[in-house]
Amino acid sequence: MPKRLAAATAAAAFLAGAAPAFAHLNPAEHGSLLAGVSHPLTGLDHILAMVAVGLWAAQRGGRAVYAVPAAFVGTMIVGFGLGLAGVTLPFVEPMIAASVLALGVLVASAARLPVAASAGLVGLFALFHGVAHASELGGAGALSFGFGFVLSTAALHAAGIGLGLTLGRGGWAGSALGRLLGAGTAAAGLALMLG
Repeated sequence: MPKRLAAATAAAAFLAGAAPAFAHLNPAEHGSLLAGVSHPLTGLDHILAMVAVGLWAAQRGGRAVYAVPAAFVGTMIVGFGLGLAGVTLPFVEPMIAASVLALGVLVASAARLPVAASAGLVGLFALFHGVAHASELGGAGALSFGFGFVLSTAALHAAGIGLGLTLGRGGWAGSALGRLLGAGTAAAGLALMLG
C-alpha cells in the first residue's frame, strides 16, 4: 500500500472512530469563542456532515473544492442569523440527520452534480445546521460563538478536502476507500434518523 494511501486510511479510521468525549463547553467558564469552536466537535452528526462536505467537494474537483464548502459555511451563517432573529424551522434535528445520510450517499456514489446544484444542496442542509447552532447558544455571546463554530466547520471541511485529495491520488484503491467512507457516513446518518 503506498504511503499516501496508508496515511489516508489511518486518517479515515481516526475520523470514523472519533467519538467526542466532552459536552458543550460552558461559555461562562471557557468563553464564547471556545464554546463556539467546540460546538461542532461535540456531535458526531456535525463532524460527519462537515467532513463529508469536504470529501465530496474534493471528489468533484475544480471549482467545487472551494464553492461547495463556502456555500455550506455561508448558508450556515444565514441560518444562525435567522435563528438569532427568532425564526424557527420545522424538523431541524431530523434534517441534520438527513444531511449526514444524504452527504454520505453523495460521497459513496461520487455524485457529479453541477457545482451550483451541489452548492445549493449543501446550502439547504447548512441552513438547518445554522439554526441548530443558534438554538444552542445559551449564555454565549453570539458573535464570538458564531465565529468559533465557523472556524471549526471550515476546519472540518478542510479535513474532508485533504482526505479526499489524498484518496484521489491513491488511484482505484483510494477511490474505493472514499466511497466506503461515504457508505459508512450514510449508515451513521440512517442510524441517527432511526435512533
